[in-house]
Amino acid sequence: MTRAPEPYRNRIELLQGTLDMLILQTLERRPQHGYGIIQTLRARSAEILQVETGSLYPALHRLERQGWVDSAWGQTEQNQRAKFYRITANGGRQLALSRSKWDTMVTAIASILRPIPEN
Repeated sequence: MTRAPEPYRNRIELLQGTLDMLILQTLERRPQHGYGIIQTLRARSAEILQVETGSLYPALHRLERQGWVDSAWGQTEQNQRAKFYRITANGGRQLALSRSKWDTMVTAIASILRPIPEN
């Protein structure tokens, strides 16, 4: 028997959870530094998602505290020192859970937006 999905408790959880999921998805492909994550999110969303550093770094620090990402210092393509983030095994499991919750949310919203057929 499948368990009913947990609803989002509030707007902040939904927004943080969505940003966390997008960051984890970005890091699933390869480790990246903060600016690289921002650029990837912009490019993959056709410039629609504009994540600011003021939102990104607190999210990365939160993900690191939760054990979903870890970080190490390295060199960028421009030979600058930067902190690179990578997804952990726990982060991969969280990403799978987040995707499932996201799919449930999208289905629920689509159901509401679908016109009701008239009798």
